Amino acid sequence: MSKDEIKSEINKVLDHLSDKALSDLLTFLQNLERKQSISLLDKSTLQKILTEDEDLLHKLAR
Repeated sequence: MSKDEIKSEINKVLDHLSDKALSDLLTFLQNLERKQSISLLDKSTLQKILTEDEDLLHKLAR
């Protein structure tokens, strides 16, 4: 999948998130960006959120 395709898919999901969920996600991403390099722990945390907490993310989007 290309970078543009990934961004498009992410935007589709973001369109369904609540304001609070979007705010929390933005804060999380900004914290990662400030670190300039993502540690292995951060990568695994993000992966866990995206995979194991998928149902929770869907519930937050409602």
